[in-house]
Amino acid sequence: MTSKSIPIVGVICDRDIIGPHPFHIAGDKYLQAILGGSKCQPVLIPALANDLQIEQLIELVDGVLLTGGYSMVNPLHYQDEPAHPDTKLDVERDNSSLLLIKAAIEKGVPLLGICRGFQEMNVAFGGSLHQNLHHVGQFIEHREDKDLPLEQQYSESHTIKITEHGLLHTILNEKSIDVNSLHTQGVNELGDGLTVEAVAEDGLVEAFSVNSANSFAMAVQWHPEWQYKNNQHSIKIFTEFGKACANRQKVKQHNG
Repeated sequence: MTSKSIPIVGVICDRDIIGPHPFHIAGDKYLQAILGGSKCQPVLIPALANDLQIEQLIELVDGVLLTGGYSMVNPLHYQDEPAHPDTKLDVERDNSSLLLIKAAIEKGVPLLGICRGFQEMNVAFGGSLHQNLHHVGQFIEHREDKDLPLEQQYSESHTIKITEHGLLHTILNEKSIDVNSLHTQGVNELGDGLTVEAVAEDGLVEAFSVNSANSFAMAVQWHPEWQYKNNQHSIKIFTEFGKACANRQKVKQHNG
């Protein structure tokens, strides 16, 4: 007896060195949120950049998740000054994600970006980033205190104001919510064709959607995947993403 097929979500990997070897990895919390929150099957997409068969991959999946990560988006992608030598970069992931974003939007594949994924989506649409928000002067502290336990690092940090009648407002039915904050970079100039869905108290963009998308295409700067079961707002976001992926699966099956 075969079980019912569920939508497949491709999850981009980070490329990192563990011991002497390079690995393609993705955080468990993202996979759990896709499996339990979106009711979809997560599969890992390696960060093989230009060696990826993007067109083939995008036809295989019903959605794409761009996760957070410990590396920063290379500023050369948005024509800024080179990153400080101590900055952790992931060139292979950058090059993989930017290709995936464009292909997903073009093919109408649902797309959700979280933290680093949010920043990648902004850059993919021609936007730029502040490399270090804490050096700009006008923003509150958006970084986590890494000396604290994870529970405290991921606790609610500040309030965001949600754009009325936007996609996020429709999903959450809230004018504002409190979110966690664990990021160093942030939106400087918003990319072309993106609509702001939420801003922090200091004016920093915290969520946006893609105007030209034929399906769900949204990115958030915070981490809804963290203990998503305990947060009704996170559940709603992953549920809505999952519905869009299920829709995509039905269309593919109908078209044969």
